[in-house]
This record gives sequence, C-alpha cells and structure tokens, in this order.
Amino acid sequence: MINTQPAASAALSQDELKTRVGQAALQYVVAGQILGVGSGSTVNKFIDALASVRDQIKGAVSSSIASTERLQALGIEVFDSNQVERLSVYVDGADEIDHQGNMIKGGGAALTREKIVAAQSAKFVCIVDQSKLVQTLGRYPVPVEVIPMAVQRLVRQFASIGAQARVRLQDGQPLVTDNGQVILDVAGLRIWNPRAFESEVSQWPGVVTVGVFAFQQAQVCLMATASGVKTMNFY
Repeated sequence: MINTQPAASAALSQDELKTRVGQAALQYVVAGQILGVGSGSTVNKFIDALASVRDQIKGAVSSSIASTERLQALGIEVFDSNQVERLSVYVDGADEIDHQGNMIKGGGAALTREKIVAAQSAKFVCIVDQSKLVQTLGRYPVPVEVIPMAVQRLVRQFASIGAQARVRLQDGQPLVTDNGQVILDVAGLRIWNPRAFESEVSQWPGVVTVGVFAFQQAQVCLMATASGVKTMNFY
C-alpha cells in the first residue's frame, strides 16, 4: 500500500528531496525512547531534523562514527549499542530497495554496524529517493565487508558465480571500515532470492557482513519523489 503526502508545489533539487524525506521520518520517532540512526547523506538530513525534537527523545544508537559525531554536535546523546536492549525504530537509507522491503546497503561502508543496529530495532524505516526503487536487487554493486586476508579467495569465489568483486579504494588505497576491515563491491549480480543469497554469502569464510538486508528488511520506506514523499508499507 502506498500513501502519498501533499505534492510539492515546484520541482525540488536532490538536496531538497533528501531534506523533505528526512523530515518526514520524524513521525516515526517515539517520544522518550532511544532510536537507531543510520548513516549517509540522506540520513544526515534526518539527523538535522532530529535536532528539532532532541528534548523529546532520550538519545540514539548510531551506526557510524560520522553519524555519532553529527548527533553529538547537535546535542543528542549517543549510546553504545550494548547499553540498549531494544530500540523503538531505526532510520537509515539504502542503495537499493525492492517492492518487498529488501535492500542493498553499504555504499557508505557502514553496513556491519547498520545491520547490528537494525537487528536491535522494532521497526526499520528506510528513507530514499525514487531512483533507489528496483524490481530485482543487483543493479547497484553489493558491498561485502571482509577480513583482509580473505580478499583474493573471496574475489575468486564471487567469480565462480559469475560476479566481479573489486576492493573499494579511497585515495588509491583500500578503504578501511570503522571495524578495521575492507569492502568488496560485487557487480554482475541479479538477486532473485535475497534471503537465500544473504544466508549463503554470510557463511563464506572471511565475510564479515554482506550488504543485502533481507533478514533485517525495512517495514516502512519513505521515498522522496518529484511530487512529494510517498510511503510504502511492507508487512
């Protein structure tokens, strides 16, 4: 079921669309509770919006160092995930989302912590723009966080299923995640069964986290479009 908020009066820029969808996510914030906060440019807009209700919430658990720093700069207390048994809601973006709420995440290299916080949360609210909606996952390369000593073996294992895995670079060197690992970006996939794919690849030795979120899928997607913010509910 899709519900549409009032249409925008004029065409909005990408930045304005992100701002609008970030503000729309405030309706899922539970007063007096600790919430989970993801990472990325769209989530940054949500964090900025969250500042307007910071006195109504207890604080947040963050999925990345960058988001933690942004939350703290706005006066929002950040808790370690081990201090919190359950989160009322987790708000995060996605690189892709399908019509069942399965996602590809990890473009910002925070997929492991994002999956941990999502697993602690009663509800996952995904905030994206319309370009992220797909029929079948795999158009965007799948990020996989891996232990460095396993990189070449995993590159070969992905090649054996017809995919191309490359180490993500930053300034010419392998990008190092907040967890001290590296990222393989895997192209050439069509993921017809996200749960089966996530389960299988997660078992490969050396894999820390695969960036397919099927077991921690979204329950709600707020999607920024040229005509406003649309809500997709997955049950």
